[in-house]
Amino acid sequence: MARTIALIGALDKEIARIYDALSDHTRTQEAGLEVVRGSLGDLRIVATVAGMGTVNAAAAAQHLISAYQPESIMFSGIAGGLNPALHIGDVVVGTRLRYLDSDTALIAESAPGLEEFASTPALVDAAVRALTAHGFIDAASAEADGSSTQYLLGTIATGARFITGAADKNAVIAATQADCVEMEGAAIAHIAAKNGINCLVLRAISDNCDESYVDLSDRQFDLEEYAASASDLILSILRSL
Repeated sequence: MARTIALIGALDKEIARIYDALSDHTRTQEAGLEVVRGSLGDLRIVATVAGMGTVNAAAAAQHLISAYQPESIMFSGIAGGLNPALHIGDVVVGTRLRYLDSDTALIAESAPGLEEFASTPALVDAAVRALTAHGFIDAASAEADGSSTQYLLGTIATGARFITGAADKNAVIAATQADCVEMEGAAIAHIAAKNGINCLVLRAISDNCDESYVDLSDRQFDLEEYAASASDLILSILRSL
């Protein structure tokens, strides 16, 4: 039986390239989602756009897990950079994922009993191989080089609102010590842990939390480029499995 992998993005532009790569794909409407099923080599892929925010992400993840029993769930997309070593176009692989706006001690009172979450080490290793093949170098080497696109195995903060401006940015860093901030990743990893399956969350940096969402959205070409970068990496990871 073919192995099944579930893929989720928050925005259409974050998942469109994955749809295009699938063979024999079909589209169905399920649980308020458009779900695309298809094949990538020997893998069975089920993919959807969840919409933004933790509730949308968690609902989409649980639906795909319950309906299709994937062995892994992967999430790719864009994020705001917090770590000053990161530049637009760099990639963060979420080895740690933390909620920003939640009392995590209360969350940990329920299964799986965790206050923070993690991508599965084997999938992190696959991501590093894919990043290296795409010409990314690790953050320590990139710091010395000064010109190459880099990746970081780091911490992703997940909150309920768009972060913009120095005050908000500094508050997120103080609360989470994260390298980037977004609105879905921890929820995906949380639901994966709750169901006992593998997960991977990676983010391409699209901004430095220094512009409004309206201004960011107006940079349509740039957003599509950064989202496509994350999607291409996911496809490379899938092809290596």
